Amino acid sequence: MAVVRARASDVELLCRLMRAEAEGEGKLGMLMVGNVGVNRVRGNCLDFKGIRTIRQMVFQRPGGFEATIKSYFYSIRARGVDKRLARKVIQGQKFHPASNALWFFKPAGACYPQWFNQPLAGRYKSHCFYTPIPENCPGVYR
Repeated sequence: MAVVRARASDVELLCRLMRAEAEGEGKLGMLMVGNVGVNRVRGNCLDFKGIRTIRQMVFQRPGGFEATIKSYFYSIRARGVDKRLARKVIQGQKFHPASNALWFFKPAGACYPQWFNQPLAGRYKSHCFYTPIPENCPGVYR
């Protein structure tokens, strides 16, 4: 059962976001970006209050994803493998350290222990993932 509503066009958007943000990190990195996106839709908290759809999440301004302001995002297509990955996170599969993360960041060096006062969940390849404090965003932890 899906944890967020997703039409075919939403799956395509999520695929493009996952590829644009993390294609170089492999399938697992792309899945983690998908986790962050789905968590933002589910969370309805902090910077993501009122974000109720995948489309709103992908194009959120301010506070959205950097990839959506670059031309690469608009030129890529969702492949079959990408759709399978996107459906996994839409169905609620979680991948550590992005399981409950709302943010990720690619620092030049080590991960910061906090990102805008939110704790570090962990690192995967070049991305650091940050989770909200549970009482500030219980929807992410469902």
